[in-house]
Formats: sequence, structure tokens, C-alpha cells
Amino acid sequence: MTKVEREKGSIGFIIFISIAAAFGGLLYGYDSALISGAIDSIQAKFQFGSAMVGFVVSSILIGGAIGVLISGSFSDWIGRKKILQISALLFIVASGIQAISPNVTIIILARLIGGLGIGMSSVLSVAYISEVAPAHMRGRLGSAYQFACGIGIITVFFVNAGIMNGADPAWKIATGWRVIVGLGAVPALLYLLVLLPIPESPRWLIGKGRSKEAKAILEKINGTVEANKEVINIENSIKVNEKNSWADFKSPKIMKALKVGIILAVLQQLVGINVIIYYAPQVFKAAGAKGDLGTVTISLIGISGTLGVICSMWLIDKLGRKKLLMGGSLGMACMQLLVGASLYFNLNLGILTSGFIIAYLFLFNVSMGPVVWVILGEIFPNKVRGRAMAIATFCMWVANWLISQLFPMILARFGGGGAFGVFGIMCIVSFFYAWLEVPETKDKTLEEMEGIWM
Repeated sequence: MTKVEREKGSIGFIIFISIAAAFGGLLYGYDSALISGAIDSIQAKFQFGSAMVGFVVSSILIGGAIGVLISGSFSDWIGRKKILQISALLFIVASGIQAISPNVTIIILARLIGGLGIGMSSVLSVAYISEVAPAHMRGRLGSAYQFACGIGIITVFFVNAGIMNGADPAWKIATGWRVIVGLGAVPALLYLLVLLPIPESPRWLIGKGRSKEAKAILEKINGTVEANKEVINIENSIKVNEKNSWADFKSPKIMKALKVGIILAVLQQLVGINVIIYYAPQVFKAAGAKGDLGTVTISLIGISGTLGVICSMWLIDKLGRKKLLMGGSLGMACMQLLVGASLYFNLNLGILTSGFIIAYLFLFNVSMGPVVWVILGEIFPNKVRGRAMAIATFCMWVANWLISQLFPMILARFGGGGAFGVFGIMCIVSFFYAWLEVPETKDKTLEEMEGIWM
């Protein structure tokens, strides 16, 4: 490293290690949608009913919730990088087992294992980026997780279509689904490989009394002068070698941060994003779209989501987290209520109603999608970040499962207009919560942010 590089740090190094960690989002997105291309053939192969279909699909959420819960304590114990590597290995193993499964029970067990990996990476990818990224870049780099998630969803939809479209029905039932689930190992292997050269989190190292190693990493990120300052600040916020304990959560400032993290995580799901993705064809049909919706829906979701995250990455370190959350929530509320009104009053707006849904997806990916993940990685003190993020993310997974299970009943009871009205109201709740309770974290170091809860 040259003297100039040491003085200034290396932007290339920062971007590389952040993108490497963000590949956890690719894994999350890829597997969230992977089963959609295989479940019909799996059902035909093993001859089970609709209740079992739901359990096969949702079993990964059970594994994910467990993975989220254990990720915090394990990462505080052995490090962020090691847990990220273990998460990739678990999914590689799960994909291989699914591909050779002799029955549906083994498929479910494999999806539970894969869920463990995805759950752990969903917490620690964001935590790692937050702990290595400089304050002025942390928002953009943290948003890379959501961007990677969107890329994973788009990729697997087209991979599934390439495998199954036009294939012989007998081949789909015998072999096609095995190819789909087996290929899930590819992004996991790629993730494992890009993790190999990245360093351990410097904040975790200092917490373990390894300040010399941490300083060397921080010098590559921020340069020597800033690295010296950061080491001192981090050491002041962490009592080196003090044993972590759940008693840490008795602190009022930690509990306040945890409350904000949990509510934001739950609100991210209650605004209806995953319902629209999981039930996209039904939603677009209810909105008046006609014809073959498969490729169109995938394309519109993919394009709007990708453009939204790109805009968020550009704006998040300029406008700040709070303004994006508030503006996005208001915009999403308008779109959801417009869709709800058009369906409730049978206005038959056709493609215009579909346009409102696409605008909602864009606004979500500008605001709540990436911004909530960024905030979760920022607001918790160093000493409890892993465990606190695990708790908040677990609540997010539970809310995801709950709203996905309840949506068909809400749709049956209140119709499309009522369902979108409920989601619109939750967007308004999100706006007021962001306005009244969420602190601005823009341009603050992780150590400085501990003071906002005092």
C-alpha cells in the first residue's frame, strides 16, 4: 500500500468487501423465488395435497427464523465472516440434498437447512457492511443488499422459465424440478468464494481485544489518521474482553433502539410488499391486466425494483434515511389507496391500476426496502449489534410469514379494495412512525449514534 493510499484509504477495497457481503441478498432473493418454478412438479412427483404444498414452500421461513435467532449470538462468538461462510455452506448442502431427495420429507428437511443459512446471512450481511463502511458511504453500500436481493429474484424467475418452458411434462416431474433446486447451489458457491478474501469486521475484532488487526483493516478503509481515531472511539464504546450478556439489554438506550428496530422491521412487511410479490399474478389480474402475465409481471417487478434501489443508493446519503422513509411511505400510501379505491368502486381503470402497483413497488425499493435494512445495521450499539439485529430481523420474518398467511383471508373477506386499503393505512402509520420516532443516522459514525438514544 502506498503512502497516499494509506492516508486516504482505498475506495476500491471498501466497495469490494461491501459487495461481497451483499451477495447474501442475492442468495436470499434467489431462494425466495426458486421454489415457485419447482413446486408444481414436486407435488405431481410425490402426490400430496395443498396443505403440504404450503408447508413445503413455507418451511424455509421456519429455518430462516431459527437462523436469524441464532445468528446474533454465534456471530458475537466466532465472528461475522465465519457465520456468513457457514450460511453459504448450509445452502450448498441444502440444494444438493433437495436435488436427490427420495421423498417430500427430505425436501422439507433440506429447505429447513437452507433456511438456516439464509436467515443467518440476512442479518449478518447488513451488519457486516454497516461495521466496515465509512459513515459517508454506509447508506449506499448498505442498500447494495436490497439491490442484490432484487437481482436474485429476477435471475431465478428467468432460470426457472429457461428450464421448464417447453419441456416435456414427464421430464419436468422426473427431473426438471431437481435441476431447479440443485442450481440453487450455484449462487451459494459464488457467495462462498467472494467471502474468502474479505477481512473480519474490525469492530468485532476490537470487541475481542484484537485492536492491532482491526487497525490494519481500518487503515485500508479510511487511512491511518482516521483509523487511529476510529480504534479509540470503538474501544471507548466497547469494554474490551468484557463478556457479552443478555443483561446488556436492560440498558434503556439499547431497549429504545431495539424497539425502533423491531417496529421498523415489522412495518416493512405490513405495508404489503411480499404479498404483492408472492401473489403477483393474482394481484395484477385483480387490477384488470389481461393475457399472459408471467413474463410481464416478472419484468415489471424486476425493472421497478431495480430502478428503485438504484435511486435509493443515489439519494440515501444525500437526503438521509428519515426523509426517504417519510417520502416513500406517503407515496406508497397514495398508490395503495388509489388501487384500493379503483377495485372497491369497480372503476375499471385497467392498466392504470397496474401502473399504481408498479409505482408502489418502485417507491418501496427507494425507501422502506433498502432504508430499513440500512437503519437496522446502524442504530444498535457495537456491543449488542449482532444479537439486536437478530431479534429485529426475526420479528421481520414472523411478520412476513403472518401477513402472507393472512392475505388470502383478507382478500376473501374484504376483497382487493379492502386489502389494498389496509396496506395503504399501514403505509400512513409508517410515515408517522418515521416522523415521530426514527432518528436521522446520516453521516454519523456507529459510535456517535450511540449518543442519539441518551
